[in-house]
Amino acid sequence: MDLPSSRTATKNPPPHKPNWLERLTAFLLREPEDREELVELLHSAFERHLLDADALAMIEGVLQVGDLQVRDVMIPRSKMDVIDVNDPPEQFIPYIIETGHSRFPVFEGSKDNILGILLAKDLLRYYAGHDFKVRDMLRPAVFIPESKRLNVLLKEFRANRNHLAVVVDEYGGVAGLVTIEDVVEQIVGDIEDEYDFDETEDNILQDRQGRWRVKAITPVADFNAVVGASYSDDGIDTVGGLVVAEFGRVPKRGDAVSFGGYHFQVLRADSRRIHTLLIEREATHVAEAA
Repeated sequence: MDLPSSRTATKNPPPHKPNWLERLTAFLLREPEDREELVELLHSAFERHLLDADALAMIEGVLQVGDLQVRDVMIPRSKMDVIDVNDPPEQFIPYIIETGHSRFPVFEGSKDNILGILLAKDLLRYYAGHDFKVRDMLRPAVFIPESKRLNVLLKEFRANRNHLAVVVDEYGGVAGLVTIEDVVEQIVGDIEDEYDFDETEDNILQDRQGRWRVKAITPVADFNAVVGASYSDDGIDTVGGLVVAEFGRVPKRGDAVSFGGYHFQVLRADSRRIHTLLIEREATHVAEAA
């Protein structure tokens, strides 16, 4: 009689449970799931001295430049240095020398009618005694909307080798201009040359929407005087200091907070300080003022 064969039951091994060291390693080596986690990892690398402050600020600038629009960094219409096409060279050349720019929008009639861009180097023809007519020397102007993203604009600047674009609003009127330097500064910080002046009146610029682009170093008293606010400067000297105190930390680019009837958005900042703010009155505050 055949005896039943003895069979050994095969069982699946129990699932491996990672120990605390494996769990900690996985946490430290995990891929970030969103931008906030990536920024946290970068700040962690900075705290462990794997990145210096300048490198961290530039990486943050690269990550966040796509969140900014042209209207956030453009030179407003009121601050544009332009040339009237009907002015003779001997009249506008001293102006070109004084401002020190390499490119100038040229208009006819009003700033809303930009004919083209005059390069300062093209004035060499005038000094060389050649026949010189401003209209004949103009390069085509590039027009872009206020809402264009800065990362898209930078790509277009590089592809087309343009250095300046005229910004237009939704009605087709000229709202300002933007240069490749304005875009790059959002990544690497301010690029100063011998023609840059830190004038007090440039600390606060108002755009056509009624918002203010304010340097963080602006004294609180000056800000109050310009916008009609009433923030205390007791113990805090600058607008940037007010915002840092409200956050309780150095905020990142794109962070926003409302207090005292105004909304503050950080346009430019690095891991150490705020550089530029976009400020507007809150709707309730506007209604009360009316």
